[in-house]
Amino acid sequence: MDAQSAMIDKKAEKIWTRDFVFICLANFFIFLGFQMTLPTLPLFVKELGGSDQLIGVIVGIFTFSALIMRPYAGYALETKGRRFVYMLGLLIFVLSVGSFAVVSTIFFLLVLRIIQGIGWGFSTTATGTIATDLIPPSRRGEGMGYFGLAGNIALAIGPSLGLTLVDVMSFSHFFLICAAGGIVAFILSSKIKYKKVEESPHKTVALKFDIFEKTAIQPSLLLFFITFTFGGIATFLPLHAAEKSIAGIEGYFFMYALFLMVSRTFAGKIYDQKGHLYVFLPGTILIFIAMLLLAWLPSTVILLVAAAMYGLGFGTIQPALQAWAVEKAPGNRKGMANATFFSFFDLGVGLGAIIFGQIAFLFNYAVIYVTAAGAVLVSIGLYLYLVFLAVRK
Repeated sequence: MDAQSAMIDKKAEKIWTRDFVFICLANFFIFLGFQMTLPTLPLFVKELGGSDQLIGVIVGIFTFSALIMRPYAGYALETKGRRFVYMLGLLIFVLSVGSFAVVSTIFFLLVLRIIQGIGWGFSTTATGTIATDLIPPSRRGEGMGYFGLAGNIALAIGPSLGLTLVDVMSFSHFFLICAAGGIVAFILSSKIKYKKVEESPHKTVALKFDIFEKTAIQPSLLLFFITFTFGGIATFLPLHAAEKSIAGIEGYFFMYALFLMVSRTFAGKIYDQKGHLYVFLPGTILIFIAMLLLAWLPSTVILLVAAAMYGLGFGTIQPALQAWAVEKAPGNRKGMANATFFSFFDLGVGLGAIIFGQIAFLFNYAVIYVTAAGAVLVSIGLYLYLVFLAVRK
């Protein structure tokens, strides 16, 4: 019986199940469609006659519409179910990105970006929760690291593929290809066996202002100051590199994604075995150094070194913070915990893009990354404070 029990326990601890493979593949294709638009959307804005300032606004609108929808997505995950929320989000994403193909004005693009953010908010909140459901609790950090690999591989391929495609085809055809990634994700998601919605033992009416899960606030707030830095990278790094006549911006995204993937292979295991103390501080120090290197940016070599350090640092931190965000949430609040986590993620990126746009206008691109380094220091200081409070209890 002991041997049989051990075999059952081993099977119960398995990460790579059929459904986990499907959710990873679905995540890859939706992220591929998204990442292909990341470096190409600014080019499209310019083709429509938009200014550089509008690029930050468009990025901000996308993230803020996603931010607004995440609490509703988190609540719906626990009431309507995982399948409904995820597939609805994918459908909205596909329709909005596909509609980019017929955009002829900046205003229409802004409207579609708001709609795209809604779909993105629903789908990414759902997919993190679904992955959490499918991963054994004792291996959650490791499993979330593997799950994140799907998005990292898409990041490694997507930006360069997008830039290549817009050189050989019209934007209309290009955006239809991006939408096709969402269609593949939709098909894959239909094959998954989803966890049933848990009934709360205390049947109460949902609070009107129930927009976050309190147990997820601490790791989510730490993430906010980290993703604040990403707003400066995604929106202004190509312009910063061009101003300094530094080549290899496509290589930056590839190197960043490569080291993200490397970090996923070990960071989650360290978190599961030793806790967040052993991954958060090393990861944030790497990101801090990367920001200072980007502010300096004397050569392509330094650009790629900064990419490697940022990828290794962020890839170490993000799955650990996400696992931390959901592990203490009640069983019927995992969806809201993920919604809280990604809401702070979106808020950091959106505010970063908008604030850094103003910094670039008033000063220069280098000041963006000095400011970003300061945001990382705030995150480190807040973390040490939280650890100090926990030790005193």
